[in-house]
Amino acid sequence: MPDLLLYALLAGYGVAAVAGPLGCFVVWRKMAYFGDTLSHSALLGVSLGLLMGVNLILAVIVCSLFLALVLTRLQDKHNLASDTLLGILAHSSLSLGLVTISFAHNVRVDMMAYLFGDLLAVNLTDIIWIYAGGTLVMAALVLLWRPLLAMSVHPELAQVDGVPVKKIRLALTVIMALVIAAAMKIVGVLLITSMLIIPSAAAQRFSRTPEQMAVKAALFGMAGVTGGLASSWYLDTPAGPSIVVSCFILFLLSQCPFPSRQH
Repeated sequence: MPDLLLYALLAGYGVAAVAGPLGCFVVWRKMAYFGDTLSHSALLGVSLGLLMGVNLILAVIVCSLFLALVLTRLQDKHNLASDTLLGILAHSSLSLGLVTISFAHNVRVDMMAYLFGDLLAVNLTDIIWIYAGGTLVMAALVLLWRPLLAMSVHPELAQVDGVPVKKIRLALTVIMALVIAAAMKIVGVLLITSMLIIPSAAAQRFSRTPEQMAVKAALFGMAGVTGGLASSWYLDTPAGPSIVVSCFILFLLSQCPFPSRQH
């Protein structure tokens, strides 16, 4: 196997392993649009990072967290509905990112790679970043699993039971920012949310417990990475969108009626 393909597989599997369990909370809490907003803010982080010459992953994380804090502040005012605020911030941050990058005259950058991913350009340094960030994310999910689950099922009841809902919500935002930063080079900022929700939605039908759904979502994501890379390698299609299409096919198959076993 060429190093090019091996690195791409390792990077894709690393992202899928953490995006699957995290995506379960996105599905349970109906946060898909929130994930889109954070992913669109990633492009603004990339633009600012290139303009100021700082690490792009750190710039994406900081920008995502800042946007999440702004959103939380605006939601507290109760002047506008959450979906309206998310729509405003999502498209505004994406447009601000494109405007900002136009000022970086001395930087040559392929914006298509950031918008739709460039998995076959992943190197060893990227893999180290992905697995280091993935380890932090998995550790945080294990520690916060019960509070996150309680908050997803019934936020008001969780707060009565002593769960610090606001802090847990902020922690979930930080975790999502880490995953978005890691997945940015895999599927691009426009397709990151699909890696969070499609494998989780596919796994939901075959799971009886939240833990089963988290594990199966990761496996569905890895299967999507394998199928997408295979089609990209043999059919010369773009890797990031091919992975998303592969995950979508798995989702469609998961919705097919299966004959029940006779006991």
